[in-house]
Amino acid sequence: MSFHASAVDRHAATPQPSLLVVDDEQPVLNLIEKVAHKAGYQVMTCSSGSDALRQLARKPADLAMVDLRMPDVNGLDLLRDIRRAVPGCEVILMTGHGGVDSAVEAIKRGAREYLTKPFDFARLGKALADVRTELARRAQVVALEGAVARELEFCGMLGRSPAMQEVFSLIQRLAPHTKTVLLNGETGTGKELAARAFHEMGGRRGRPFLTVNCSAIADTSLEAQGGTLFLDEIGDLPLSGQARLLRTLESSADVSIVAATNHDLRADIANGRFRSDLFYRLNVVELTLPPLRDRREDIPYLTAAFMSECAKRMRKPPAAVTPAAESLLLKAPWDGNVRELRNVVERACMLADGSLLTEREIEAALGPSAQSSRRTADASTTPAAAPSPVLQDVERGHIVDVLRRVNGNRMAAAKLLGISRRALYRRLDRHHITNLS
Repeated sequence: MSFHASAVDRHAATPQPSLLVVDDEQPVLNLIEKVAHKAGYQVMTCSSGSDALRQLARKPADLAMVDLRMPDVNGLDLLRDIRRAVPGCEVILMTGHGGVDSAVEAIKRGAREYLTKPFDFARLGKALADVRTELARRAQVVALEGAVARELEFCGMLGRSPAMQEVFSLIQRLAPHTKTVLLNGETGTGKELAARAFHEMGGRRGRPFLTVNCSAIADTSLEAQGGTLFLDEIGDLPLSGQARLLRTLESSADVSIVAATNHDLRADIANGRFRSDLFYRLNVVELTLPPLRDRREDIPYLTAAFMSECAKRMRKPPAAVTPAAESLLLKAPWDGNVRELRNVVERACMLADGSLLTEREIEAALGPSAQSSRRTADASTTPAAAPSPVLQDVERGHIVDVLRRVNGNRMAAAKLLGISRRALYRRLDRHHITNLS
């Protein structure tokens, strides 16, 4: 893909954007539908705020145009509800009773634009074109991030941080010359990928790569047929197994050994939990993989790579991450490291209905602890507000839709919704959902 395409080319490369128009006057709906179709939009229309939120629950839109004054709802309230229901949806407010104060209030509440009736068609056309251009730019950024991620990949690992670049360099330089490596690192840092990199970059590429779970190692000799033996979590091996393993290693001359652990083996030796002779047999070359919290600059590229994988597997267009969502990812503790990040991104992609991963999906995918800390922070600055009846109706419809998609399996539904089963049961009771027949 060329990143110097014309505006027309960029628009052609992106999916057709969707527009939801909400107005209680049918002539206005007809007029905007006609103009927006010519501007390249897929258009949906609604005559009330409640219908609009139900429509967005079924199919999120990229842009909503909302009348400020409608019989069932105030446009500013609907703007708030739309932003809560679909954080990635841009909103343009329309009114026949315009004023500077209401325009400023609309922008402060998150509206992208404020248009007065009768419409200035040049301004309306520019607003629609600006949103399309932004969507195309967003798609371009996603493609660029994916391309950068591919450029940064090394034997299945990814990182532009100095710490990871040093890891890649050491593997490249050491792999051709060493037969025994000890990999240190927390759970989820990618020790098996590093072991495979040693195998691929060394002289045994094309020969067997055998992974051994050291907590279930057998009495029999381990054969890798001239390849590489990866001893995963060597620190979990009991002392009796360590003696057997040492004898096996000493009798297997034609095998490369890569052992990995999240233990401090030197401390284990001092405490009598690990044999010093086995340690020195394994510790010919020692390499430590950094935790994700020490290489946070890699998070956007890892996220882009995982999102690209999810898009291919789910057969969906690649999504973009909003700045607020990326901020959540950058600040998360990541005790489970890259493995946890991958799982969070996959869950968020499952939850996302549109072309954006927002803070809502990331927060849900991070789990209850992240949501609890976020609510605490919000409570310190903003008084709690009960959800509107319209939003409650939308939430009920969404829960019912998810339950139907998983054939009533409540465990699966809770996972898709990003909540615990207990929280799901509370919502089922609150919304009086008893069966789906």
